[in-house]
Amino acid sequence: MRFFALKGSEQLGATVARSLAIDLDPHEERDFEDGEHKARPLVSVRGKDIYVLHSLAGGGGVSANDKLCKLLFFLATCKENGAARATAVVPYLAYARKDRQTKARDPVTTRYVAQLFEAMGTDRIVTLDVHNLSAFQNAFRCESIHLDTRKHFAPPIGKLAGDLPVTIFSPDGGGVKRAQLLKEALEAETGKEVSFGFMEKRRSRNVVSGELFAGDVADNAVFIVDDMISSGGTMLRAALACRERGARAVHAIATHGLFGKGADVLFGSRAIDRIIVTDSIDAATAAKVLHPQAPLDILPIGRLISMAIRRLHTPGSISELIGIED
Repeated sequence: MRFFALKGSEQLGATVARSLAIDLDPHEERDFEDGEHKARPLVSVRGKDIYVLHSLAGGGGVSANDKLCKLLFFLATCKENGAARATAVVPYLAYARKDRQTKARDPVTTRYVAQLFEAMGTDRIVTLDVHNLSAFQNAFRCESIHLDTRKHFAPPIGKLAGDLPVTIFSPDGGGVKRAQLLKEALEAETGKEVSFGFMEKRRSRNVVSGELFAGDVADNAVFIVDDMISSGGTMLRAALACRERGARAVHAIATHGLFGKGADVLFGSRAIDRIIVTDSIDAATAAKVLHPQAPLDILPIGRLISMAIRRLHTPGSISELIGIED
């Protein structure tokens, strides 16, 4: 097996490598003055089972497009040089939000990205809490592995809730299934009843609307769950709605902490008691450094990824790892 982590994902890659009890394999990345770049492995990949880790969130002066191209070209380079199998480990998958046409002549970018990976000869893609699971699984023709973080969030939810009754809350209709699965996982682990709620959100030309609110949150510890936090506007909107309806405590949970422009408003709001994300993207750690007073907790996700890689290489059961019933 060979395991590489491209520039911008080295921190998570090093954590995964430690959990696998191996070293990151060396590679070279060069950027040219005109914006082009090249990357190549510095060890032989011929006949090897190759895993390449790269989260595709833009930031730090590097766009999602650059990261995507580097990953695609590196995977193709490995196949060009005789790799037996190439697996893309993409904790955060770019362009997963645009998975259907909602306006005339809209792109379906999720499918286009899938076609790019397949054109490079990628044998398998592994991702973490993708925006729309059905769209992800239908877009890819190569083997697609989806890991979720429900089990990872259960302990901090129990700790933060204390003796308060718990409500798992989706900030929009699109995340209802994700919130329901977390609710069921909590009930199975704790043996206690967990309430559920959601609110309506429609976005058109970057204008958000929708007033429908469902669920009882009064005097409860509310955990608003989503796949990602970008500016934080969706989380903050839901948190304020829950506070208005008597929530005793409100916490925000998301796998991917992008924390782009506007996230400082989220960090400074008293409507949210704690924000919990994983280290799937380096931006989460950077936000913690830039905003040391922010109520931000970061859960390590490297062990889950390493366990998936080990089971794929051995091979072992992925269904058992992520809790899918036979």
